Amino acid sequence: MSTQQQQEPESQEVPQDPDMKGAESPQQERLREKQEGMVDEHAEKEAEAAGETVHIKVFRYDPEVAAKQEPRFDDFHVPFEKGMTVLDAVMYARDEFDSSLTFRHSCRQAVCGSDAFFVNGKQRLGCKTQISDLEQPVRIEPLPHQEVVKDLVVDMDHFYDQMHAVEPYFQDEDTPDSSELEEQRQSPENREKIKMSSRCIWCGACMSSCNIAAGDNEYLGPAAINKAYKFAMDDRESEEIKEHRLRILEQEHGVWRCQTQFSCTEVCPKDIPLTEHIQELKREAVKKNLKFW
Repeated sequence: MSTQQQQEPESQEVPQDPDMKGAESPQQERLREKQEGMVDEHAEKEAEAAGETVHIKVFRYDPEVAAKQEPRFDDFHVPFEKGMTVLDAVMYARDEFDSSLTFRHSCRQAVCGSDAFFVNGKQRLGCKTQISDLEQPVRIEPLPHQEVVKDLVVDMDHFYDQMHAVEPYFQDEDTPDSSELEEQRQSPENREKIKMSSRCIWCGACMSSCNIAAGDNEYLGPAAINKAYKFAMDDRESEEIKEHRLRILEQEHGVWRCQTQFSCTEVCPKDIPLTEHIQELKREAVKKNLKFW
């Protein structure tokens, strides 16, 4: 049996007439339809991508580069995705458009507090703020009232100094006399009382929003006072330690500098009632100084 294939007669060229669909073989017709469909699909995706972008204006400043020492705003158009946050947008801008864009971020779960920005005129956590909730263009700036290191990064040293000034650690002099280890128990009611104050993530948003802190560099600030509240109201610390904490807080640049503007409470990403805690510490300080004859 011969293995040679018989040569097929050469096909004659068929005039390309768009109306003569029957002139195409079924395979050619399917290929043409597939190609047309792919082109249409690609065009739809491009149109969709062009329409679903978010316009962000990012503050830029770099003191180490002569051309960037004058503060400015750079515009980026970032493809929008459902659930996109402000942090997602600036990360995309950095990764795809400008690798020199500088900002802090870590956990992306509103726990570390490192990505606090000034977004559309309000202190917010970048990883918690939904792009879809904001008006465009989304204006992203570093936290006000703090020295800018580069782009969206601010110097947090002063904020940390104020936090440490209130001795934010547990101090207990009433340890059990027995040699056996005993747990330091806290009542459920007392735990409930200080629960909200323990949610602070040291983001600095409240301090940045406080007009008093902006004008008084020695003011402890709402974050530090809230941290002191957590320990001052803890029943496991002795009355002597509590009085020591209140003496720190009732100084000239302590709780009495607060003018009850509620700005710190409004911007807190963890919904801590900061102003309420400050007012309660004022009342405690007054009660400690009351004398009855």
